[in-house]
Amino acid sequence: MNVISLLLGRRLVIGCSNSIKFKTFLTISPIFELNSSNFMAFQRINHLGLDVPDVWPSLSSSNLSCNSNSHAVDKKNATIIDGKEIAAAIKSHIADEVTRMKKSIDKCPGLAFVLVGERNDSHTFVEIKMKACDKVGIASSIVELPAESTQDEILRVVSDLNSNPAVHGVIVQLPLPHHCDEEKVVNVVSPEKDVDGFHPLNMGNLALKGREPYFIPCAAKACIELLLRSGIELVGKKAVVIGRSKVVALPTSLLLQRHNTTVSLVNSFTKNPQEITREADIVVADVGVPNMVRGDWLKPGAFVIDAGTNAVKDPNGKHGFHLTGDVCFEEAVEVASAITPVPRGLGPVTIAMLLCNTLDSAKRAYNFV
Repeated sequence: MNVISLLLGRRLVIGCSNSIKFKTFLTISPIFELNSSNFMAFQRINHLGLDVPDVWPSLSSSNLSCNSNSHAVDKKNATIIDGKEIAAAIKSHIADEVTRMKKSIDKCPGLAFVLVGERNDSHTFVEIKMKACDKVGIASSIVELPAESTQDEILRVVSDLNSNPAVHGVIVQLPLPHHCDEEKVVNVVSPEKDVDGFHPLNMGNLALKGREPYFIPCAAKACIELLLRSGIELVGKKAVVIGRSKVVALPTSLLLQRHNTTVSLVNSFTKNPQEITREADIVVADVGVPNMVRGDWLKPGAFVIDAGTNAVKDPNGKHGFHLTGDVCFEEAVEVASAITPVPRGLGPVTIAMLLCNTLDSAKRAYNFV
């Protein structure tokens, strides 16, 4: 008889083709029977699993603060990775390449933004990126649409940018208004102009060994950039990526695997995340919970990349708040060998990678070496 295993939610069901009894391993579930006549109904299982959001436990106000020395293994402070300094070096090289392109073929890279609605944070993010473009000589433009714009109107704008030969990168600034299907809009961006790297073709090729995406997602690319520029040998190392967002966590885990790193992913359903994280030589935190990763989560000498950017209320802050990461910096700095701060850590390098992707796209379009 052929033995068939089915994973139904949290139940492991083992059976065969004849009329048999199936038992679950959960005491709360009764024994039930399945025969060949009704077996087909149970074949319709969700192999992709449930699409549930990561909801991490909120920390109390008392746990938001960090305590220096409380978890120190030794008194040696970690190297603070200056992302702003690294980004400046990368941008300098990009600017040189853009200048060389202009002199050689009288062309320059172009990056276009689609901004829908009046969200202040979205406008701020786009302004930061456009200023970065201006400093390295990349031509940037923006198409602003009212919040009530229909999805078809947004799609037409994206399609027009896809066909514009002077535009080499297209970014649809998220989030979009609630009436829009973000995935549908983002997927209309040409994979060859998807400098954010989120198109399914680019993400899929990133995941498949032997294939190359047109673009690697910028934050994930920045993580690898920081590791390699810091002289970290990735082959054979253990890495833990905390979170599973498509912006940082997922593509970073895929990139680390391409570098022959042994990768574990920790999500909000993971049991004993501290114990798993303590085994890692490299830790990437991307959860959106301030100071969640404490000093006692870390292996002595670990390399820590903090991808979190959280606004914490602070009456003494310039705007009534201060920014902090997902890692408790004051504790981690006494355990890790190196750590990216928030701010001035991963963020500046991520923007530099966006400029790098745009330059690469223009070089590909103009066959410029």
